Amino acid sequence: MLFYLLRRVLYAIPIALAVGFVCFMLVQIAPGDPINAIVPPDAPADVVEQVRRDYGLDKPLAIQFVLWLGKVVQGDLGRSLATGRPVWADLRSAIGNTLMLAAFASGLGFLMGVVLGGLAGTFRGSIIDRAAVTTAVAGVSVPHYWLGMVLVVIFSVQLNVLPAMGAGPGGSDDWAWNWEHMKHLVLPAITLAVIPMGIVTRTVRGIVAEIMNQEFVTALRGKGLGGWGVFIHVVKNAAPNVLAVMGLQLGYLMGGSILVETVFSWPGTGLLLNSAIFQRDLPVLQGTILVLAMFFVMLNLFVDLIQTGLDPRIKRG
Repeated sequence: MLFYLLRRVLYAIPIALAVGFVCFMLVQIAPGDPINAIVPPDAPADVVEQVRRDYGLDKPLAIQFVLWLGKVVQGDLGRSLATGRPVWADLRSAIGNTLMLAAFASGLGFLMGVVLGGLAGTFRGSIIDRAAVTTAVAGVSVPHYWLGMVLVVIFSVQLNVLPAMGAGPGGSDDWAWNWEHMKHLVLPAITLAVIPMGIVTRTVRGIVAEIMNQEFVTALRGKGLGGWGVFIHVVKNAAPNVLAVMGLQLGYLMGGSILVETVFSWPGTGLLLNSAIFQRDLPVLQGTILVLAMFFVMLNLFVDLIQTGLDPRIKRG
């Protein structure tokens, strides 16, 4: 098991380097000049060139990448071109807010997905199955941003029972675990939870239905094992595959919340990315994308190890 763990960690290193290179190049080849975010349009040419040299943007891309990677390894993501603040100072708070939102959304989505999928797989072909499948398809089909705006119109504008934006009366810096702050999580969490709910529902339904049709389940029932005992065996067999899907969905929630956070003005990485895109702030873009991508890589590694521990059929040598 230890050898398997070391091997998986070693496999993650070249993946991390490739992710870093892709993050760097995708931002670099995007149209526009990042200098425009620092100097005014009528700035003299010598001032523009001096600023370009100060930020190292006059060097070839290969050298820029090596210098950038060396700083990243040391924990330095650079400084924002727009504000001059260290990227990590803004990113640290944004990551915490996105993690909190993703945790609530994933908890809600996974719970509903497991319940609906388990019921649909157990009672396949019934009205419960059809209702669960319809709910799952609707959840996967509805765009995030559209659902968010609809929820704002209904619960914020019409009913005036939930706030439409922000992270609380004092913002994310003064966050407190009380209803005045937590109610700002309700609408964005529901919006984010819909798609993973649909995906998990369909996944769990297929896995449970397949397991219920296997011979060992019939044998367990033939030996007189009750419904709860059969349920435990079904859960043990379904857990590895369902866990893998949940891990992927949690990673998607971290990286794919830019539209939802923009709709609700939630101060997370999505809103930070949106602002950096419009300001052409390369350090913020690179740092945010890199951190989210690395989180996804590490999450996949963690889920892979958990799945290996749960499923004895996977080789660990």
